Amino acid sequence: MAFKKLFKEDATAARLLGVAEDKLKEIEGYIAIEIKEINERELAELNQELFDKLFGPGTVKSEAEMKEKIKEGIEKQFQQQSEQKLLNDVTEYLIDNTSFDLPAEFLKKWMQNSGKEPLTAVRAEEEYERSEKGIRYQLIEGKLIMKHDLQIKFEELKDYAKEMITLQMAQYGQPAPPEEELDGIVARVMSNQEETRRISDQLMSNKLLDFFKANAPLKEKKVTFDAFVKEAYGKA
Repeated sequence: MAFKKLFKEDATAARLLGVAEDKLKEIEGYIAIEIKEINERELAELNQELFDKLFGPGTVKSEAEMKEKIKEGIEKQFQQQSEQKLLNDVTEYLIDNTSFDLPAEFLKKWMQNSGKEPLTAVRAEEEYERSEKGIRYQLIEGKLIMKHDLQIKFEELKDYAKEMITLQMAQYGQPAPPEEELDGIVARVMSNQEETRRISDQLMSNKLLDFFKANAPLKEKKVTFDAFVKEAYGKA
């Protein structure tokens, strides 16, 4: 088959042939294609078997309940995105409107010598400029945590890890394990320092979000989905 007539778009041709787009012009004449497999997608029947696969046995029992479950999932996803947008906006506001001096020269020298390989003065300057906002927010956040007693206690962290694990299992249609077994899973997870830090950071974000909701002069704003995407991500 003549190569030039086989594909409508260069991107498709490059992907299927495994070459870069700028190399396509080097392919001349005819090419041979071997079809090894054909896949076909079929719509599933809206029955109890499908409902059980999607949501767990007996959770959903009709098409109307399925639609309601899907709606709840989408609403929850949008709520999480809107809360992340709120947290980002408050963070930016605090950084831009909280004035204090940083020991810039000291931090640049520290950056020069704190890594495995020393940095040049120019590289340290660039690194400082990239990190300045983050450093400022760390100091602001630390002050808020101390002043308003937002520290994370061990039992809080443990309970939050249990909640996360239970939710993750529910997403795969698995019931929550017995308390003793759940404690064992949490212990294994928290034996990993990196994982413990990740969970702790997430819990602290939730604590700060609740604090901002309760104390910041916020105004609720209802927008369409397209407007939200544009405002949150800068694109429609």
